[in-house]
Amino acid sequence: MLELTKNKLEALKRLSDENGVIGALAIDQRGSLKKMIAAGSTNPVGDEGIIRFKELVSEELTPYSTAILLDPEYGLPAAKVRSKDAGLLVAYEKTGYDATAVGRLPDLLPEWSVKRLKEAGADAIKFLLYYDVNEDVKINDYKHVYMERVGSECAAEDIPFFLEIVSYDASIDDVKSKEYAKVKPHKVIEAMREFSKPQYQVDVLKVEVPVDMNFVEGYAKGESVYSQAEAAAYFKEQSESTELPFIFLSAGVSAELFQETLKFAKKSGSSFNGVLCGRATWKDGVAPFASGGEQASREWLQLIGKKNIEELNVVLKESASSWFEKVEYNNSFVSS
Repeated sequence: MLELTKNKLEALKRLSDENGVIGALAIDQRGSLKKMIAAGSTNPVGDEGIIRFKELVSEELTPYSTAILLDPEYGLPAAKVRSKDAGLLVAYEKTGYDATAVGRLPDLLPEWSVKRLKEAGADAIKFLLYYDVNEDVKINDYKHVYMERVGSECAAEDIPFFLEIVSYDASIDDVKSKEYAKVKPHKVIEAMREFSKPQYQVDVLKVEVPVDMNFVEGYAKGESVYSQAEAAAYFKEQSESTELPFIFLSAGVSAELFQETLKFAKKSGSSFNGVLCGRATWKDGVAPFASGGEQASREWLQLIGKKNIEELNVVLKESASSWFEKVEYNNSFVSS
């Protein structure tokens, strides 16, 4: 069981619905979002473009989300225009990683601290870590110590620590390949086991699903890697690998596939506690913004973006478990 302070409990409740399920929207992309906007635009895209798109997403979609994840570099204006009922997660890591260095090492935003992010309005801190359980021991030890520091900083400020783990294999370049699909369950599950250890002081894990659904029998368009029974067993093993609350990231798949994945997870016995859903919700709204401007984007978000979230919320209601069941808390306080 996860022990929560009163302040952390209050913060997690602000990020969740009344049942203890997180249905959050993620738009903390920076460089990748700038590239997406630039790809569809004939004019140069400056910082104003990425800031404005985030504001539009926040304005139009947070009324249907329990929270929004933003970055402090471009996202704070969007935080100010979110729904009054939506909580705020803020990213603490630099975007991407240094591809010229070995190990996809983590790096903090130098201008920020957990204290400053909290003062900027964050209800929780998110840190993204690239992790290969089979990577060189020195590299992984470095990452372990790094996460201990982030966890300690969050504990000192009494604010929830959301750790996002993105798995990889140092010897496989394409994480969407059949080759990677075969090793993905091991990578995802063992990473969750590691960072569920108490020294990291993680409150919520934000993780990938344990299989590549594009290679699951019945979901695969081509050759499959896992039978449905094998995939279901991996979802169950993942859920049993941690006592912490955990939520799924959408990893850029389509809204439809993500929803089907959540249904499959529930059927498999996964006790996941919600989602932090990014590109699956809003990525097709970038093109109207890039080519047609603000109004075209707003109309897309009001129609398709809203539909994506409302459909996702229906699936979450049927499939996600309450994190209340995984924490120790004061009953009278939680029901207040």
